[in-house]
Amino acid sequence: MENGKWAYPWPVSSQNLIKKGILLVLLFIGFSYGTHAQGSIGYYPWSGLLSFGTNPQKAIWLDTRVQTNSLFSSLSVDLLPLINLKRGEVAQWYLGGGLRVNPLYRIADPKAKLLTVDGYSINFGVRAAPFAQNRQIQVALEVNPYVKDDFASGVLKSHFGVVYVFRKREKEFNEQN
Repeated sequence: MENGKWAYPWPVSSQNLIKKGILLVLLFIGFSYGTHAQGSIGYYPWSGLLSFGTNPQKAIWLDTRVQTNSLFSSLSVDLLPLINLKRGEVAQWYLGGGLRVNPLYRIADPKAKLLTVDGYSINFGVRAAPFAQNRQIQVALEVNPYVKDDFASGVLKSHFGVVYVFRKREKEFNEQN
């Protein structure tokens, strides 16, 4: 910290440009896939995360996670564009990067930016559908290294939860005739 401001290894204007670029890419992915997606919802009880995602069966999909056990001023939202590495009937392996933002941080600090970036992550996980009679219910296990926005500290996180994938109803053969 120098002169009351955080010191970054690159000019601040470049950092703002990177943040805006990442945000624009995430919004583009979200809108382009979100309009056609069937979607998913999940809960990670030990991490206290509620997850909303686009269609995880697509090659590229977006997952957003909201903390459920936090004060409003420290409420963070994770924006995670993910890429499926391998998809099968029972398991789906994926990898992606993430951006954690805090849209309500201005409650605690009125001088804060409109959208505060808390940190970045790399996500690697698997979703398994253990029930043959209902593949929409899935168990999710994920590992993600996370670093703070100033890259001064980080933590290796893991998430374990339950996900429900919404799918379009298939017409039965009798209804088509």
